[in-house]
Amino acid sequence: MIAINIFVFILGALLAALTLISAFKTLVLPRGSRDFLTYFAFKLTWVFFLPATRLTRSYEQRDRIMAFYAPLTLMLLPASWLFLIIVAYSMMYWAAGVRPLAEAFLLSGSSLFTLGFARAETLFTLVLVFTEAALGLSMVALLIAYLPAMYSAFQRREQAVNLLEVRAGSPASAVEWIQRAYRINWLASMGEQFGSWENWFADLEESHTSLSPLVFFRSPQPDRSWITASGAVLDTAAMMLAIVNVQFEDVEAQLCLRAGYLALRRISDVFGIQYKEDASYPEDPISISREEFLAACAELQQSGVPLKTDLEQGWRDYAGWRINYDQPLLALAALTKAPYAPWSSDRSIQGMRDISPG
Repeated sequence: MIAINIFVFILGALLAALTLISAFKTLVLPRGSRDFLTYFAFKLTWVFFLPATRLTRSYEQRDRIMAFYAPLTLMLLPASWLFLIIVAYSMMYWAAGVRPLAEAFLLSGSSLFTLGFARAETLFTLVLVFTEAALGLSMVALLIAYLPAMYSAFQRREQAVNLLEVRAGSPASAVEWIQRAYRINWLASMGEQFGSWENWFADLEESHTSLSPLVFFRSPQPDRSWITASGAVLDTAAMMLAIVNVQFEDVEAQLCLRAGYLALRRISDVFGIQYKEDASYPEDPISISREEFLAACAELQQSGVPLKTDLEQGWRDYAGWRINYDQPLLALAALTKAPYAPWSSDRSIQGMRDISPG
């Protein structure tokens, strides 16, 4: 009997430790870290949301459903942690002599929520009661600090996404952004724009890896998305460098591109999305065809945008930049079920669009 008690106590202690590690990785650790319990919560919720999205007839209906996905899972996570803590300490109380199991469960719940209607009978169980009460208060404090931090990062992200519609239309596209910049004589100042987006990508990487549920938080407007905005910004920078014949701060565009594809890759790593890290063109293909690129160049030329004469070299230069972020961009667009946008979510194949979190 003593051996069984020791085994149950160790099992309960391990369950409590794993739950605390999960909460620590999700709420405290300032870096992307794959956690089993958090992954399981998102996966379990996805089981119910995926059939619902497949039954929708329009993107607007699917977007309304998906808007509840991340917030609902976030509500389930703390409930799951608290329930596991109660179960873990119930096992330890039972092993310490609190009988029957229902009485151990009652003592665990009373201690975790600091209700105090059940009392410990021995010094050892009293120590367990104090530790469980401290864990309960600590987790509540962490959750109180966690949600404001998450919504602050969400607000910073969406402010830039909203401003992009003014510059690049809705859905945002590189061609539209360059055309509008040309019409208002702003092409030479595009470097300043890319400088601010470099900072946005740096913030995106930090927030969406350490606070990974943010990836699934959808924009207030159904036709906007952080991932399609990322694609539009990166494509604009790549096309400005590759084909637009105007003097501007091209270093800012290059830095923006590097910050952007590194951010998308780091976020992809958190969700186990595979991509070729050392991909290069023309050895590796991209999702944009040469004909699509030349058609975009023709549209820019018709609008009066000055272009470089060597379009073939421009295509090679553009493809050389696009290869760095092509795979992560499409995979994240599929993962988040992003709205339609040219050169990003519009070419996520059906199999990718049903990709699940983790």
